[in-house]
Amino acid sequence: MTTLPNTMTAIAIAGKGGPEVLRPETISLPQPGPGQVLVKVAAAGVNRPDVMQRLGLYPAPKGHSQILGLEISGTVAARGEGTHRFMTDDTVMALVNGGGYAEYCVADETACLPIPAGLGMVEAAAMPEGFFTVWHNVFERGGLKQGEWFLVHGGTSGIGVVAIQLASALGAKVITTVGSAEKCAACLKLGARRAVDYMNEDFVEAVKAETEGRGVNVILDIVGGDYVERNIRSLAEDGRLVNIAFQQGSKVTIDLMRLMLKRLTLTGSTLRIRSADVKAAIGRAVEDKALPLVADGKVKIIVDSTFPLSEAARAHERMDQSHIGKIVIRV
Repeated sequence: MTTLPNTMTAIAIAGKGGPEVLRPETISLPQPGPGQVLVKVAAAGVNRPDVMQRLGLYPAPKGHSQILGLEISGTVAARGEGTHRFMTDDTVMALVNGGGYAEYCVADETACLPIPAGLGMVEAAAMPEGFFTVWHNVFERGGLKQGEWFLVHGGTSGIGVVAIQLASALGAKVITTVGSAEKCAACLKLGARRAVDYMNEDFVEAVKAETEGRGVNVILDIVGGDYVERNIRSLAEDGRLVNIAFQQGSKVTIDLMRLMLKRLTLTGSTLRIRSADVKAAIGRAVEDKALPLVADGKVKIIVDSTFPLSEAARAHERMDQSHIGKIVIRV
């Protein structure tokens, strides 16, 4: 049996600010509690909530690790009491409650998933946050069905590339918004029927043209702000708007009459604060419905770039630049 170290390298946040506040630090090795496993991290995905936490705008919930990183891949190094599915030395990917930017990370066993055959550790680390988020919000909360129209904003983001592909693979018709011709081309290759360059086009008019005036059935929005009212105008009767972020602000003014006349549903969620049981249920759905699409090659894992753990600051700099797909830290 491999002897575990007493300490490890992790990325600490030396005050609120830009990427430069992310610095390697030696800390004590975490210990798995009941129902948890300790994972020797191979790679960790970088997500927008990491950036918001670094800026001091999205503090870790009580009881969660203060270290950044919400998704990892790696090898089970130790098991807590009551674990039963994954054995020591098994490879897993996991949605975690922080702690991913480190050599070792604790994960709830129920939020760990097997890595699909043929996928490397970097690709696996790019999956959990996006797949859990998209499955829950688009298919469970949004109720997207085969044959329906789906609009996702930010089509080349880590969430966007997953949403386009899963929706397309399951028979929906996808429209997306992005900020350049290059990104439009990338989204069309991923399966979108229409990619709208919001720098030069009005997505509301594009949606009306593409759907012959009916509108889309489901919208996944990360923007907020004035997009909320425009989303409402873009929805078909009985349409569903799901917000998972508010890059342009969460306080908005909307005309509720449109909700009544078109019988719309406005909803949203945040994943990090949900209970272990809720995340476990989402994980089971992802494993049952989404992972087979990855194994069959119908959904690709799009990785923009990778950075070593010691250069986590550079990974965050990349987040602030134009990129397509996920950014991953190699541990």
